[in-house]
Amino acid sequence: MDPAKFGLMNYNNARKHLSISIPSSSEVMMSPHIKSVEELRVLGINLSSFNTATQFCICTAGVFLFYLIYGYLQELIFSVEGFKPFGWYLTLVQFGFYSLFGLVELQLTQDKRRRIPGKTYMIIAFLTVGTMGLSNTSLGYLNYPTQVIFKCCKLIPVMIGGVFIQGKRYNLADVSAALCMSLGLIWFTLADSKVAPNFNATGVLLISLALCADAAIGNVQEKAMKLHNGSNSEMVLYSYSIGFGYILTGLLGAGGLGPAVAFCSQHPVTTYGYAFFFSLTGYFGISFVLALIKLFGALVAVTVTTGRKAMTIVLSFMFFSKPFTFQYLWGGLLVLLGIFLNVYSKNKDKMKLPSLADLRNMFLTGKKVRLLSQNV
Repeated sequence: MDPAKFGLMNYNNARKHLSISIPSSSEVMMSPHIKSVEELRVLGINLSSFNTATQFCICTAGVFLFYLIYGYLQELIFSVEGFKPFGWYLTLVQFGFYSLFGLVELQLTQDKRRRIPGKTYMIIAFLTVGTMGLSNTSLGYLNYPTQVIFKCCKLIPVMIGGVFIQGKRYNLADVSAALCMSLGLIWFTLADSKVAPNFNATGVLLISLALCADAAIGNVQEKAMKLHNGSNSEMVLYSYSIGFGYILTGLLGAGGLGPAVAFCSQHPVTTYGYAFFFSLTGYFGISFVLALIKLFGALVAVTVTTGRKAMTIVLSFMFFSKPFTFQYLWGGLLVLLGIFLNVYSKNKDKMKLPSLADLRNMFLTGKKVRLLSQNV
């Protein structure tokens, strides 16, 4: 029997050319115009032309440079006489600039379609407004270093939500990390209440609510990006433009827009000028953080950003006159210990620390060596 007569030969030939392409996880997570890590560009810099060490140095330098300027400008704006009541208006201006930057970046990409549903963006925008608006407003009541210390402790609301909402259980390292962070926050806040002339418990409430919103927004963004394969520029454009509408509506309803516009019109350089560069450096900074995550993983990114926050606190005391007490130092060290325990808990295989049994054996071995040396 001739196989070709019944089309079997053509079927076999067709099978040779049949293939199914499944995108890798890195392709799914990246923007449509970024097909692989090798094509990753940040601010026009093609990181693929550099070796691993140079890539790390460029990303780390970008994170430190832009976020240190971001923090400096944020504190500088609130040091303007009479600006402290207008934290929500600063957030409105910041959201406007972020929307503009996102629109420009999206126009430079090949794929301009909106992939994530509008309802999801409405939720993300609401959480983003809560995170950034409450965080900016809290600076009217707290010292900048205290605000930064609180922002380092996002683990606490994440764990509380995991226990009560999802019924999660955490290991000893995670519980110890949350305990260290909590004690460090209490110590730092008590020190601030004693030495800071403008301390107000309202600031603690505002930054705590901002932390809760920040803890929730990460999970929603990650799920939306994975499920719908949306790009970073799309996420920025729609979430911040919708958030701009939220804040504008709230300010109009509360009657807070008129006084803020009148004040900023009298000080355009120290308000709008600083706010532009404040927004620009924040936008550039997050680009380098995302590049760090894609190239080296979340562990390295968390380590770099934590180091940046520590330097931000030091520079804040250097450039802006404020009272200092060593209780700030001890509280900050407790928070850093909590961050280390949290990182260690998620990377036990990569960061193997000696157990209690190992420490006991090392102690006994050292004791035996000392006894033998004394006998000799």
